[in-house]
Amino acid sequence: MVAWQDFFESKPEVCGGEVCAAGTRIPVTVILDGLAEGSTREEILRSYPSLEPAHIDAAHPYAAELKSSPDS
Repeated sequence: MVAWQDFFESKPEVCGGEVCAAGTRIPVTVILDGLAEGSTREEILRSYPSLEPAHIDAAHPYAAELKSSPDS
């Protein structure tokens, strides 16, 4: 399983601290929303050229951990 922590980061000065794909200003929610709407991996990568395939791979374990978190 991909360690999502290697591909996402939260910095107060980037997108108000939202969790974003590392090295970008693209929130993980954009990736998850695209997947939920039925966009393919290729469509998302085409729409956001600064994303890497690993960012999309890491979105699933991120969402799974978020869902199972006791704080959610």
